Amino acid sequence: MKKKALLTRFTDSLKLRLQNYNELDKKDKLRRWGDFFVKNAIYIIIGIVVIYVQVYSIQNNFNNTFLSFTAIMDILQRAASGLFLALGVGGIIVLTGTDLSAGRIMGLTACICASLLQMPLEQYAAKMFPTLGVPPIILVLFLSMAIGGAFGAFNGFCTAKFKLHPFIVTLATSLIVYGLVLIYVQLGTNGGGPISGLTDEYKDVVKHTVNIGGTAIPLFVFYAIAAAIVMWFIWNKTTLGKNMYAVGANPEAANVSGISVLKTTIIVFTMAGILYGISGFIEAARIGSNGPMTGLNMELDAIAACVIGGVSFTGGVGKISGIVTGVILLQVISVALQWLGISGDIQFIIKGLIILVAVAIDMRKYMAKK
Repeated sequence: MKKKALLTRFTDSLKLRLQNYNELDKKDKLRRWGDFFVKNAIYIIIGIVVIYVQVYSIQNNFNNTFLSFTAIMDILQRAASGLFLALGVGGIIVLTGTDLSAGRIMGLTACICASLLQMPLEQYAAKMFPTLGVPPIILVLFLSMAIGGAFGAFNGFCTAKFKLHPFIVTLATSLIVYGLVLIYVQLGTNGGGPISGLTDEYKDVVKHTVNIGGTAIPLFVFYAIAAAIVMWFIWNKTTLGKNMYAVGANPEAANVSGISVLKTTIIVFTMAGILYGISGFIEAARIGSNGPMTGLNMELDAIAACVIGGVSFTGGVGKISGIVTGVILLQVISVALQWLGISGDIQFIIKGLIILVAVAIDMRKYMAKK
């Protein structure tokens, strides 16, 4: 009975929309279609690219087509790797901010995790700290989260307390953290080289696979899913989430209504930093060799994913489901460009154009509401 009621309600809603559309004159109908294509331009373009690459892969007799199960799982694994940063940056964008330090914070925590979880000296002669034993993995994870959270809290405090724009604050933090990374990789016996030789236990915690339906899925994919669920709960079911949206939409009104803009901003930035720390812990084991370039420009992918997913720079608008969708779509674009043999240099240009178009569409929606 419930299914029938839902189906009837959906059918009635569809008929009402069709009736309203038919009552419009030709000019209004064209405007309605124009608005539809503009608002969904990114998704339409991505859909066209996916269809083109699928046909291209079939015509060239690739072992796996672009939409094969193997290729789709590869895209999802790539998306899982970048989801933590996007979840953190997304909350900051809801506050009408941005975070240019996300990739560098992730890189610093990755280098720290890698250096602490190298194999013992008798197994790996190039151990960065020869006299240091291997600490418990969970302790290193908490340390990474604490470091990321501390930098996030610093960004949030400077932004809210001194009324500085997050762009400037996080740009400064990015430079500070990069300097710290350069200093850190020179410590011990490393001499600035890549930090590798990680313990098998550490790599297994991140990359060990679970076989589901004949497909090996790494553990970090499940960690990403868990992070998305936790953040969805925080955004939608807690007072902090409601306050975050209120501060993002109108900080003055939120302050008048009794919401602490300072506290909310610091907590949101701190949560983002913790997510960067988790990402650093995972990325260090995933790539196996870490250095100053680890995390370079990854915040740009995170920002792009959030914008594609509908998180608005005008503040107070955004969903976790949109961020997840944006991360996946961005990876679809990246993989599609690789399948087409487009160079990495051109890929940066295309990603930049995608961000520009997505923000332009977002601003058009905002102006239309006003």
